[in-house]
Amino acid sequence: MKEIKTVALIAHDNKKPEMIEWARKNKEILKKYSLCGTGTTSKRVAEATGLEVKGYLSGPLGGDQQIGALVAEGKVDIVVFFCDPLQAQPHDPDVKALLRIANVYNVPIATNPATADMVITSTLL
Repeated sequence: MKEIKTVALIAHDNKKPEMIEWARKNKEILKKYSLCGTGTTSKRVAEATGLEVKGYLSGPLGGDQQIGALVAEGKVDIVVFFCDPLQAQPHDPDVKALLRIANVYNVPIATNPATADMVITSTLL
């Protein structure tokens, strides 16, 4: 039996509309995955698409760290994190820690829609 991969969805406030649009566009592909995400992002994607998205804490309240722990435990296979490179984030150390842990565990992390499209449609998954 084929294992269902888990995709974590995260977006900074200014990137949430972009994440929602990306998820709508890729709804049929995302149906094949188990989805999780941080706070508001998970709720808004679920509302906009009708997909089930398991929510964790908001990023600044520890959600980025929760997703990082899931990556370290082998429970997240892909991270889609639309970061806002033009605005300082008060929880920047948490963001950097998540990026680092994804690299340590060789988990693909897409930080923009073009990369996210390539990752979720890859035959390597």
